[in-house]
Amino acid sequence: MAHDGLRLLVYDAHAGGLSFAWATGARWYRARGWLDRAKGAKSWDEALEFLETTVPSRKVSEIQFWGHGKWGDARFGNERLELASLAQGHPQGERLRRVAARFDAGALLWFRSCETLGARSGQAFAQALAGELGCTVAGHTYVIDLLQSGLHALRPGGAPDWDPEEGLAEGSAERPVRALRSSPSAPRTITCFDGRLPDWA
Repeated sequence: MAHDGLRLLVYDAHAGGLSFAWATGARWYRARGWLDRAKGAKSWDEALEFLETTVPSRKVSEIQFWGHGKWGDARFGNERLELASLAQGHPQGERLRRVAARFDAGALLWFRSCETLGARSGQAFAQALAGELGCTVAGHTYVIDLLQSGLHALRPGGAPDWDPEEGLAEGSAERPVRALRSSPSAPRTITCFDGRLPDWA
């Protein structure tokens, strides 16, 4: 679906060599026309301020996050965006709702981070975000790098339809311990060079 809104990226700017790779990738995505603006941030506050205030006259159709994650969260360093962040009165939740006020119809929030949508906690995180923010939430169930496996998307009002044990190497859906690395044979695999959400997600 075509959108006229901004396509924005935030990535973790204090992750060493990965930050350099993400900055390089952001420039390449912009050259391909897949992004309008990108920001290397060191906290969720800095990232959310960028998302809230960049070209405020325009709607937002897509946000990508590049960084670290675990089951049910996405991280700048040790600072997590998680289910608890959506609580009324939580600073991150209030800022997220202001960002969501900029979304156009069919907006996408895509976590390109390890494991964020894996296990029961990842499913709950995706469902809560989609419902609270009124956007499609996408993310992965595997450890990702150049290959990015276990890609799923959840639309507002929907329920997760993927196996909560997908991508797990150890532990259970309720108590995950270790995730598998992405591979060509793993389900629903794309690469870091795929800049748009596939139709099948």
